[in-house]
Amino acid sequence: MLKNAIYNLFYFYELLIIVRIFMTWIPNINWEAQPTKTVKLITDVYLDIFRRFIPPIGGLDFSPIIALIVLQILQTVIVGIL
Repeated sequence: MLKNAIYNLFYFYELLIIVRIFMTWIPNINWEAQPTKTVKLITDVYLDIFRRFIPPIGGLDFSPIIALIVLQILQTVIVGIL
């Protein structure tokens, strides 16, 4: 039960990051309007950790990809321990 709940939390957060990635492709998105503001606030807490170490290359931000990989590794380790 706890194992499934933790797995689902990781999965939901991964989905939020993917939604955030797709939202950046929309040129005229208003980041101060709901629900985009909420998604941005929730995901930037985690993504900013990686943005400090991975600068944009050619104007492209690869930090969300690395963040997703790390999140999936953490998910596997933590759910595996339980």
